[in-house]
Amino acid sequence: MERKVRLFPYHLLAKVEEVTEVPKGVEMIQAPKVWEKTKGEGMTIAILDTGCDLSHPDLKERVIGGRNFTKDDQGNQEVYRDYNGHGTHVAGTMAAMQNQQGVVGVAPKANLLIIKVLDKNGSGQYEWIINGINYAIEQKVDIISMSLGGPEDVPELHKAIQKAVEQNILVVCAAGNEGDGRDTTNEFDYPGSYNEVISVGAIGLDRNISDFTNSNNEVDLVAPGEAILSTYLNGKYATLSGTSMATPHVSGALALIKVLANQSFERELTVPELYAQLIKRTVPLGHSPKLEGNGLVYLTAMDYLTKVFNTDLKAGVLKI
Repeated sequence: MERKVRLFPYHLLAKVEEVTEVPKGVEMIQAPKVWEKTKGEGMTIAILDTGCDLSHPDLKERVIGGRNFTKDDQGNQEVYRDYNGHGTHVAGTMAAMQNQQGVVGVAPKANLLIIKVLDKNGSGQYEWIINGINYAIEQKVDIISMSLGGPEDVPELHKAIQKAVEQNILVVCAAGNEGDGRDTTNEFDYPGSYNEVISVGAIGLDRNISDFTNSNNEVDLVAPGEAILSTYLNGKYATLSGTSMATPHVSGALALIKVLANQSFERELTVPELYAQLIKRTVPLGHSPKLEGNGLVYLTAMDYLTKVFNTDLKAGVLKI
């Protein structure tokens, strides 16, 4: 029997023909305030998903290549077109270009490697995912982003992820959408529950925990995952909800963080060091760590804390 992995269930709220805006989730994590320093230039994010609308005006200049590991298009590896919409949506949140139309992604100058591991129905085999991870490793990407999963802990999948991390590749995964809104129950999906990955839960634009987001002790942080506007099929746009939508906010944020950190330290940081840089850029929201991990990714958190520190120091109210 073939072992299956799938898209996490998500909600399509609306489709629209045209928009011109910075999505609220991108603003919420403070990405535009970092763009004066970097927009993710030189970073490559591998998206393991349903493919991509390669002709979308917001994405076509960001995609540098890809490969198809599914049976769509007779299994032609060179055709990684998206027939589902999910992969195109997460791609836009990560890196939709800043072109005065449509939407803008978190890292609008990052490169995207499209690795199609889920078919038009949003379903795939674990073998496809593993092959996709190995391909991303071969291509020496900076970040692997996966908004997919299943309930089965597959050792071969875990080994592939460990291999990626050993090659200094950050792996970001959705926590899953089987949650019940309570931290007293645990919901585990894989690969999101592996310790080596950065597991992303979802919050609404009101900063409240999403009812559907999985809770467990492997959740690292949260990002906006409700009513997220991004690119969609046929050059259009759509609003979707799910931890799938939260994950690309973090993948895009890591592209920005890696550029800033490498410039600051004047060397290539390791995965543990980059993870520390990410967690420094979170703010707690007051929910259980099983639901929010370290809190909301907030790219200007360090600047804010420095400002508060200096203000308190000048006012003579700083207590140590």
